[in-house]
Amino acid sequence: MTTNTQEIIRVENLVKSFGSLNALDGVSTTINRGEVVVVVGPSGSGKSTFLRCLNLLEVPTSGQVFVEGVDITDPKTDLNLHRQKMGMVFQLFNLFPHMTILKNLTLGPTKLQKKSREEAEEEAMRLLRRVGLDDRANAYPSQLSGGQKQRIAIVRALCMKPEVMLFDEPTSALDPEMVGEVLEVMKDLAHDNMTMVVVTHEMGFAREVGTRCLFMDHGKLVEQNTPAEFFDNPQSPRLQSFLSRVLK
Repeated sequence: MTTNTQEIIRVENLVKSFGSLNALDGVSTTINRGEVVVVVGPSGSGKSTFLRCLNLLEVPTSGQVFVEGVDITDPKTDLNLHRQKMGMVFQLFNLFPHMTILKNLTLGPTKLQKKSREEAEEEAMRLLRRVGLDDRANAYPSQLSGGQKQRIAIVRALCMKPEVMLFDEPTSALDPEMVGEVLEVMKDLAHDNMTMVVVTHEMGFAREVGTRCLFMDHGKLVEQNTPAEFFDNPQSPRLQSFLSRVLK
């Protein structure tokens, strides 16, 4: 497959069925380097399923996902190699509770990328300083607030030096006062031109930081546009109705 140099992910006619339910129904789109693609829509619209199909945490029923021109839905593809290019941040942090923060951060680089412990720790501490949590390196996850855990989860993904970051509603499990500290880290990544795909209910973030917004409903990609056009001039009646409710 030919691919342009800006394209990092291409999704072609993605379908994911759970029994008779089509969670994804023929979704196609392209994500380019440096883009912040924000995916919004009502609960059950297929947003998280779409995101999880990008690194095959959910295996599509049909359709293809290309990462840097390689079809990762092809069984012959080294999926683990391509997963390392995509950092994933979940709603509920998924930190190992029995490990210190530093051990959580260095496990992937030392085990999967065969980095030395010294090199992995140096990079981890650099990133912890960046998010203002270097003083928590020897703490355990249970000793951190939800916002701190989510910032650590972002750092853990960054320690693998991914090409793209995938965020699955990263603030939805947080108390309202903790949301801002996580969004600030994500804004900082966007300013550094990190390619990001973000499933979120945070419309302010979508408008301010996104370069493109996708609206999903009933498993379909209904509309996509720049944030300005998406919010100020929605084309489909379904998106108009959705925004009229969430932007009150």
